[in-house]
Amino acid sequence: MGKYKLTFSSKFKKDFKKHQYNPKEVSALMDILGLLTDGGAQAIPDKFKAHKLLGNYKGLWECHVLPDLLLIWDQEDVPFKEIHLIRLGTHSQLFY
Repeated sequence: MGKYKLTFSSKFKKDFKKHQYNPKEVSALMDILGLLTDGGAQAIPDKFKAHKLLGNYKGLWECHVLPDLLLIWDQEDVPFKEIHLIRLGTHSQLFY
């Protein structure tokens, strides 16, 4: 497995600013991002519940960084390995 390049949506950057001063959230997010860059969605352990989404986010991936902190991303394997971070937030922030 090759390394994935990370890119960030403007929404993700805005979302991250809301969480950047919480060391527990930042540490957990950095762990997930390390896994994603190393192997994409397939590298995320089952305990983080990585899965593809339906509805407004159809085709995108989501996992639980913490029990109520979710990361949504798009993953491209061809022609380049790229992870585009879309959103970061709680269930209520992202889905309601």
